[in-house]
Amino acid sequence: MSSQPLAYLNAEFLQSDDARPLRILSEYFEPHRRFTQEGIKDTVVFFGSARVKSRAETRRDLQVLKVRGKSTAKLRASKDELKRAEKAVEWAKYYEDARTLARMLTEWTAELDSDMHRFVVCSGGGPGIMEAANRGAHEAGGKSIGLNIKLPFEQGPNPFVSDRLHFEFHYFFMRKFWFAYLAKALVVFPGGFGTLDEVFEILTLVQTQKLSKQLKVILYGSHYWDQILHLQPLVEWGAIHEDDLTLMEKVDTPKRAFRVLRDHLQVHHLRPEPPHVVTRTPDIAKTQG
Repeated sequence: MSSQPLAYLNAEFLQSDDARPLRILSEYFEPHRRFTQEGIKDTVVFFGSARVKSRAETRRDLQVLKVRGKSTAKLRASKDELKRAEKAVEWAKYYEDARTLARMLTEWTAELDSDMHRFVVCSGGGPGIMEAANRGAHEAGGKSIGLNIKLPFEQGPNPFVSDRLHFEFHYFFMRKFWFAYLAKALVVFPGGFGTLDEVFEILTLVQTQKLSKQLKVILYGSHYWDQILHLQPLVEWGAIHEDDLTLMEKVDTPKRAFRVLRDHLQVHHLRPEPPHVVTRTPDIAKTQG
């Protein structure tokens, strides 16, 4: 008679539908344990496109295509390829700005008098704007967090996330919980569907007062967001209140974004308060800070 593994060591059971609640709870308790061990009190979250590359990389790609463009071979670069590469160089501005802002924020937080790590840069852990944010924090010598999601077609985590602060999630809603629960501010760089999904989730929580804290939402790049988020018709149709438009503030430079972040964090989140909030078990149904 063969021995059976203990239930909590039974891989077949743990991957079954019956064990789904256990997997969900694991994506709460395991990150909670690591955040506590690493002394993370709160975060500033960076959202944005995974497709943005650094200025050095986009310029290198463009140069390669220009060389190919002069070739007579079948692999000669097309005009569309060159146009996309030129746009990528322009798009790289946001990578460099996110990198700069994350560095500025991390350098400032290093000077705060706190036993905990305050306002730690947090991203989705992948490439693009996420990489830029983690990279800027790394260059400043600080910690940064990567909340990655396991997808069959996405790249792995970027190399700038701090050791022990790289997390892999299966469930989108648990990943979003950790974005919202620790965040004291949100900086949203240009991005696509994923970025819009994330920012509107946070805005809905703020609007409906499901976040019992002052959360600053910054839209970085007014030229981009003025085209993408023209929300005034929502007010005109009565779908939202006019005051809801003030939930977001647009900025266009790392210097301005840093001033807005610093002022918000100093006014609302640097008052004397009880020790580390993450050490107590929060209510998952209501993300509090």
